[in-house]
Parts: sequence; C-alpha cells; structure tokens
Amino acid sequence: MAWLYLIIGGIFEIGWAFGLKYAEGFTNIPVAILTVILMILSFYCFAQSLKRLPISTAYAVFTGIGSFGTALIGMLFLGDAVSVLKVIFVFVLISCIVGLKFVSSEPKRKEGA
Repeated sequence: MAWLYLIIGGIFEIGWAFGLKYAEGFTNIPVAILTVILMILSFYCFAQSLKRLPISTAYAVFTGIGSFGTALIGMLFLGDAVSVLKVIFVFVLISCIVGLKFVSSEPKRKEGA
C-alpha cells in the first residue's frame, strides 16, 4: 500500500507542477486553488508512504515520478523541446526509479503495530 501512496503522490506532484505554471504567480485564482489542493494531496500521499518506506527511497521515487511525468507531458503535449539526449536521460531517470523499487524493501512491522 505504501508504494501505491507513493505513486499517487507522484502523480499529484505532476499536477501541481503544471498548476504552478498556469496559476500565473497565483494570480489565476481557480488554478491556484486547484494547485494548492494538489500539493496537499501530493504531500499527504507522500507522508503516508513514509510510514512504511525508507525516506531515501521514497523521496527519490516521489520526486522522480514528478520529474519524469512533467518532462514527458511537456514534451508530448506542451511543445517542450525534444532531443535524443533528453529522451535518453528521461528514460534513464525512470529506469533508476524502477530500480529503486526493486532494491528497496519495506521495514518489518513491529508486533502490535
């Protein structure tokens, strides 16, 4: 369940990253409100994942999902510059995120917890 929270939190992070861009310095009030809601949801999910995952892994995956998703959406739908090197580095990033999942283990629960 911790990994699910982490993935959902990362997806919300993608949303608030774009919200920051389109909130126009928080002058576009509807977008700014949505952005703050997405920030709260993102950090709530991240905090829930930290109950079971080590901070080093969780934070790297959380920010990696946000970075990967933001870069991908920007390149595919928003006209961000695309180059072979950029695509390679984005896929290296996601490979590292997946690798962290495979090498990380959830700490064992204490009895009565």
